[in-house]
Amino acid sequence: MFFIGIGGINMSSLALMTAQRGMRVAGSDRAKTSITADLEERGIGVFYEHNAENVRGFDAVVYTVAISEDNPEYQYAIRAGLPVISRADYLGYIMCAYKTRIGVCGMHGKSTTTSMLAQVFLDSGRDPTVMCGAQVGCIGGAYRLGGGEDFIFEACEYKDSFLDFYPGIAVILNIEPEHMDYFRDLDHIKSSFAAFASKCGADGAVVLNADDENAMDIARSCTSRLVTFGLSEGADVRAVNVKHAHGRASYELYAHGAFVQEVHLTSAGLHNVQNSLVSFAVASIVGIGYDEVSASLSTFKGVGRRMEFKGRLCGADVFDDYAHHPTEVRAALLGAHNMGYGRIVCVFQPHTYSRLYTFFDELVDALNIADLVIMADVYAAREANTFGVTSESVAKKLGDKGIYCASFEEIASSLCKMLKPADLLVVMGAGDIYKLFDLIID
Repeated sequence: MFFIGIGGINMSSLALMTAQRGMRVAGSDRAKTSITADLEERGIGVFYEHNAENVRGFDAVVYTVAISEDNPEYQYAIRAGLPVISRADYLGYIMCAYKTRIGVCGMHGKSTTTSMLAQVFLDSGRDPTVMCGAQVGCIGGAYRLGGGEDFIFEACEYKDSFLDFYPGIAVILNIEPEHMDYFRDLDHIKSSFAAFASKCGADGAVVLNADDENAMDIARSCTSRLVTFGLSEGADVRAVNVKHAHGRASYELYAHGAFVQEVHLTSAGLHNVQNSLVSFAVASIVGIGYDEVSASLSTFKGVGRRMEFKGRLCGADVFDDYAHHPTEVRAALLGAHNMGYGRIVCVFQPHTYSRLYTFFDELVDALNIADLVIMADVYAAREANTFGVTSESVAKKLGDKGIYCASFEEIASSLCKMLKPADLLVVMGAGDIYKLFDLIID
């Protein structure tokens, strides 16, 4: 089986899972990364240019929606009459073999929540298969091929790819405008999430965020069992008296109005409190005890690129975070303020011109939470700048807080001049901003 775009976190996991099942696997991508290097070390061939000849000898092709239809490998597969399967379709086929299928969707928090569920299931003695959009410590990567009946997966909404999946339990974390290069408006987004929830059917369950009005709108059309979570009164699984101390959150857990126990997390932020409540909600459906969930979450070590500690620079602690939407940026920076440091210094790389244009004011407002912001150039991905927005314009809008640097080398030089030992530095974005660490961390 040949994978076009094999270097993506989800595609690489599917490729490894396929190879683990005994099939011959290879793929292509544009650049060599730590992910493609790992694939090659595990015996999977990777081509670093897209060429029709790469596909010869393979029986089927899996592709990611990020490639264009004129991709030469994709075109060869069509002409040769090979089965051509989207990444989402392929994952959908795989999960059908499992009895309990838990899909985690929402604009923010999918990877962290999927990872928490994976650890809870493992610690409770179950043997789940897991597909996540980030590196997860408890499973040693972004995927795990288990031997049990449980399949836990991250369900991405972009281009409605999650509608190719078959959840038995649908977790909806939050709904708001995002991916507006595909979705027409908020109503279009909500209809897609409602369609995902409807896939659970009368025998399934939908887990909804009671704090999110858009998510709760799904309840009106839902025919499945509903379990709600959040901080709101009336949530089936609720966090009360949330506290933050030394970078950790704690709260009192209530289920259906009755106090259950105190819960202690290893990370800060209300977004992480909400994410953790999902594990209790799902546990109530599948029969895992609340005590087991609480014990597991108290040792949860987090997810790669979600406030991940990277080292120190000029006495300041340095973290890496994947946040790129204003809601994620706000949550990450508010969480950082609860970690007990002096100044919060943020290096931010906008992801795509369309997103920066759509959420310009919201992003500026979120970045203002930091004490100092260094803006890197926009990571264009698939776009050209037809929107007239730049990182320099964000820096100017931030006033005295904002600085624009034209290269990673300039950012590294600036950081060395301005950081203090009590600072927290967070390097943030979904593009290639992670390359900065090669310049600032030994």
